[in-house]
Amino acid sequence: MVAVAVSGVLAGGKGALGAAVGTALAILFMGIGLYVLQRTAKTLPQLFQAMGLMLYTAQLLLLLIFVALFKDTSFFNARTFAAGLVVATVVWMAAQARAHMKAKIFYIDPDSEKSEKPEKTGSPS
Repeated sequence: MVAVAVSGVLAGGKGALGAAVGTALAILFMGIGLYVLQRTAKTLPQLFQAMGLMLYTAQLLLLLIFVALFKDTSFFNARTFAAGLVVATVVWMAAQARAHMKAKIFYIDPDSEKSEKPEKTGSPS
């Protein structure tokens, strides 16, 4: 929203429209990617990291393709479109990084100690 307002002030209506389209496109791509990663984590957790790397690479390539396709458009300002796209993508990634840092993710299973008592093996001493 800030990118749309700033683009509107600096480049007029076409600037605001370009920034809005770029922002919406970035949110759409990143939202679909998040959904795909969540589904992958539930169904195929062993592929989660590889899928994440592949997905982000594909998203960035698709966003680059959209920038190239719309660079000569007269429907909206192409510079504000690209700026909105980049700003929204960076903000999304920063928010994801912050959410990951704030999440309390166990690296051990705290319930496994209670349910599974290791059997003593070896010779009694």
